[in-house]
Amino acid sequence: MKHGFLKVAAITPDIRVADTIYNTDQICEKIGEAVSAGAKVLVFPELCISGYTCNDLFLQETLLFSCRQQLKRIAEQTRGKDALVFVGLPLEREGKLYNVAAALSDGKVLAFIPKMFIPSYGEFYEMRHFLPGNEKAVMMDFEGEKVPFGSHILFQADGMDGLAVGCEICEDIWVPDSPSVSHAKAGATLLINLSASNETIGKDAYRELLVKSASAKLIAGYIYSSAGEGESTQDLVFGGHNIIAENGTVLVQAKRFENQTIYGDVDIHRLRMERRRMNTFVPDENTDYLRISFSLKEEETSLTRTFPAAPFVPGNPKERDERCNEILSIQSYGLKKRYQHTGCQKAVIGISGGLDSTLALLVTVRAFDMLGLPRENIIAVTMPCFGTTDRTYENACKLSKTLGATLEEVDIKEAVTVHFRDIRQDMDNHDVTYENGQARERTQVLMNIANRENGLVIGTGDMSELALGWATYNGDHMSMYGVNAGVPKTLVRHLVRYYADTCEDKALAGVLLDVLNTPVSPELLPPVDGKISQKTEDLVGPYELHDFFLYYMLRCGFEPSKIYRIARQSFAGQYEDAVILKWLKTFYRRFFAQQFKRSCLPDGPKVGSVAVSPRGDLRMPSDACVRIWMEQVEAL
Repeated sequence: MKHGFLKVAAITPDIRVADTIYNTDQICEKIGEAVSAGAKVLVFPELCISGYTCNDLFLQETLLFSCRQQLKRIAEQTRGKDALVFVGLPLEREGKLYNVAAALSDGKVLAFIPKMFIPSYGEFYEMRHFLPGNEKAVMMDFEGEKVPFGSHILFQADGMDGLAVGCEICEDIWVPDSPSVSHAKAGATLLINLSASNETIGKDAYRELLVKSASAKLIAGYIYSSAGEGESTQDLVFGGHNIIAENGTVLVQAKRFENQTIYGDVDIHRLRMERRRMNTFVPDENTDYLRISFSLKEEETSLTRTFPAAPFVPGNPKERDERCNEILSIQSYGLKKRYQHTGCQKAVIGISGGLDSTLALLVTVRAFDMLGLPRENIIAVTMPCFGTTDRTYENACKLSKTLGATLEEVDIKEAVTVHFRDIRQDMDNHDVTYENGQARERTQVLMNIANRENGLVIGTGDMSELALGWATYNGDHMSMYGVNAGVPKTLVRHLVRYYADTCEDKALAGVLLDVLNTPVSPELLPPVDGKISQKTEDLVGPYELHDFFLYYMLRCGFEPSKIYRIARQSFAGQYEDAVILKWLKTFYRRFFAQQFKRSCLPDGPKVGSVAVSPRGDLRMPSDACVRIWMEQVEAL
């Protein structure tokens, strides 16, 4: 459970209708297998000790007595095992019959959770046998022990902060006011459902949607275990459609009709972070919930879940294209509104032949097309200086002309040379002053051309650069509207490629593809043999690593050791552990040190779930100390 990861299991055993002994044998075997696999919370289907399809046999004393006896055997099977187990059975209390889930741990029956909503429509006739349960827990006698009985019961782990388990049964998730809602408001971070949902055409998709939406709305993990083969097929067929979800995402689901055991690693710490972040998720402190403790040993969970190495970029090509189109629309509509508000008719963009300025120009073209403004009103300014290479210069010119923008060239070498003379900067000293002097000269040129033309300077810097502070303060850091401010570098590349693939202009596509193949560089140092000598990723680290760090720090709230752990998994075979750790240190150091640049960013549209705008997602003091984060990184 280190880092908040909890391995859970949804299990569909083979059963025989009304053969409680056989069913218990199968359940006990599955418990042993799941615990050996590291699962800490195990969920079996509804009424699995007896079988869901017993019908009027549920009224037979012989069946009910045997279920109680077999439950004791299953409970004994959990003794000494580090797990919380839920199994379903019919249970009589005070002369009435209930469909319940029994919670078991370390040889004991901790509680009985009754089904609250009893369906008697369509193919279901449960009201013939069962009554709805009570919410508030009451004590009942079970085989000489007093055991709580009620829906309002949560199971809290001694060995894992934040883990509280709430239980509901089958139909309970299908109703408007599910028990899981009150469970979550009372503090449950993991919800479980013992189900016997039969298969009909299309029902699997709806079932998946229910589980996903419940886990999303309630910001919780959700384990759904359903009855499968072995139930009676007299009128119905059960597919064993097991699902494990977390906060709206299905981590894993079973193939139907195969009676599978599925495992998932639910991240309890991330769920807690999401609830902290969403101040509209308000807990209900005035509840009558009984909280029952159970023990779990603290250990490191062996992970089976994966974390995408490019969390900002969808892995599915179709979804990625849809995302790219949507982001381009958000960027363009944001800029369109700014022009409508200001009444400006012209745009000024510093075009370098690199990825970011290319994307900014594409977005501006799209916005001008929507506004009905002529593209020649977009002034693309190329400003060659000491580090400019022929390749980037030619691409900047080709791109501007192909898109129909007005190309303007301002060679800044002389102006920068004069400025260096004025401030006594040695031209042979290629330090930060040498670099930033050029960047600020470029911005001055753009601002003044914008004044001349009564236009707006369109910012080109992306979110990854802003996160690292890889922008010259009051240089490329500044603009009148930053269209790329919410787009991470790893996504910039896909946006440009998407435009190339969909523009239906061979010449434009050719230029865009060459831009994509050009090393990322600010081109502030003289080239070597005509080629780029200053490669950004050699200096600050690979952007794919930094975007990974950024996403899991800001969006998920992961601590450095957790980010390092999942980065080693996600980039295995691509980066050595030492390399990942090196750039993780760089990331934290730069992220905290460079907040002052983000505190005064120009306006720009948020496009995803992570943003660094001081007016939006990231309210962070510029002088916050990185010490406790770096201490954890240094200890790795």
